[in-house]
Amino acid sequence: MSVLVGRQAPDFEAAAVLGNGEIVENFKLSDSNGKLRVLFFWPLDFTFVCPSEIIAHDNRLQQFKELGAEVIGVSIDSQFTHYAWRKTSPDAGGIGEVGFPIVADVKHEITNAYGIEHPEAGVAMRASFLIDEDGVVQHQVVNNLPLGRNVDEMLRMVKALQHHQKHGEVCPAGWDEGQEGMQADAVGVAKYLSTHSNEL
Repeated sequence: MSVLVGRQAPDFEAAAVLGNGEIVENFKLSDSNGKLRVLFFWPLDFTFVCPSEIIAHDNRLQQFKELGAEVIGVSIDSQFTHYAWRKTSPDAGGIGEVGFPIVADVKHEITNAYGIEHPEAGVAMRASFLIDEDGVVQHQVVNNLPLGRNVDEMLRMVKALQHHQKHGEVCPAGWDEGQEGMQADAVGVAKYLSTHSNEL
């Protein structure tokens, strides 16, 4: 598995189903350069943990948009399977018409470029990447197949990155929107810990 934090996110071009249901053959990650992006992978369509994660992202899509972050999903299924799953309602095990692009990585090229193919199952692990405006990976998390992700944690990481970008401060353990950050020096950490160490 690769650790991509601090490195350029691998670009890709592949077929995808857009948030409006249109199928395109040449969706490119780099077309959204200049924006924050949340790129997340799941193992397979029409499975079990996967729809809960995809719906969780869609339920928070407006929050991501308000933060200026694009959400992009990827699995090794074809664009036609993605399309069919979008047309299946959640009460029948589908994901419904989610509002973000779903990329078809049928050749596993994207999954392998991001270093998150399961060594035994041959599918993508539950991996998420926060990619900044310059295409640099700022955060990644990878779960094994049985373990669903907490999408609110990705929202928190988007806010933390934006706090750092705006104020130059670093974000201590458990930082959330509206809370105090710290200056990245000995004085800053001492000042922060003097008032917050019991809350950590």
